[in-house]
Amino acid sequence: MEQIHATCIAIDGVGVLLRGPSGAGKSDLALRLIDVGGQLVADDRADLRLVEGSVVAAPPPALAGLIEARGLGILRIGALSEAAIALVVDLISAELVERLPARETVEILGVELPSVRIAPFEAAAVAKVRLAVREATRNIVRADD
Repeated sequence: MEQIHATCIAIDGVGVLLRGPSGAGKSDLALRLIDVGGQLVADDRADLRLVEGSVVAAPPPALAGLIEARGLGILRIGALSEAAIALVVDLISAELVERLPARETVEILGVELPSVRIAPFEAAAVAKVRLAVREATRNIVRADD
């Protein structure tokens, strides 16, 4: 098992890791994804393990079902106990986002996972994550394929 600094959300049953430094917007973006039907798995820290070739994320027991809502405090909300990760989203500042990025992957626990970089506070951030999930699960295909 490996513990990482990340937030994990499930979108239509698909696990998404939101990574970034403290204050990058992981919990903020997670709350907006939850507001449109996503489900919390883990906020701030996630325990990762390999299960039958898939990376599975779960919350540390002390943090299960908790999420920080800056300005409101720590909230207890319904959460999944785990999710298999299909996408890694690295949160970066808007000026660093590439307009037409090449496909990227990251290796976690020996598994190559699709990866995207987005600015979490942009108005379209939620839509971009949802579209990236669809691409990662091959429900949509890029025009350059």
